[in-house]
Amino acid sequence: MNRQLSFQQYRTIDLTLFAVMLCISETVIVTAATRWFSDQLYTVSVVAAVVSIVLMRWGPWAAIHAFLGGFVFCFLSRGTATQYIIYCIGNLFSLLSLLLLRAFGKERIRADSFLTVGFALCTQLAMQLGRALVALVMGTEPARCVGFVTTDVLSGLFTALIVWIARRLDGIFEDQKHYLLRVNREEEKGGF
Repeated sequence: MNRQLSFQQYRTIDLTLFAVMLCISETVIVTAATRWFSDQLYTVSVVAAVVSIVLMRWGPWAAIHAFLGGFVFCFLSRGTATQYIIYCIGNLFSLLSLLLLRAFGKERIRADSFLTVGFALCTQLAMQLGRALVALVMGTEPARCVGFVTTDVLSGLFTALIVWIARRLDGIFEDQKHYLLRVNREEEKGGF
């Protein structure tokens, strides 16, 4: 039975797989941070890395992963209702990176190591600033809002490294419409 997936089915499966990877990774990281390394000032997260990759692959569909990342973090950390709002809504600010994709073009960002790392760092920073702004609007003191950026510095480095590695893997850090068309052209040339 030779059944091909529709583009929508492919996208749904792909988005689901990235969501599962995000949830599993964040569960391991948050569990380690809250149980074994609870006295550490800094945290590490894969949310911005996953969101950066999904932004490149699917554009605004990355909102699902940004929101989900905040939800998983708060759930595992036993967050308050205010923390759920700060993290879930604040993470959506990462969608501002779509402006970079539009300004530079997906292919140019993917092809240039400097732009790839810059894109990943901008996504991370937008997410952190989004959390700080939402916290500020929710009545958090400005001095505490700075913590949303300073405690997550290692995540920025982690994000840059993951996205830089992903760009080197065929089809991972690539617009999926472009990728599928490219693979189809290569198959037609090769006579597969």
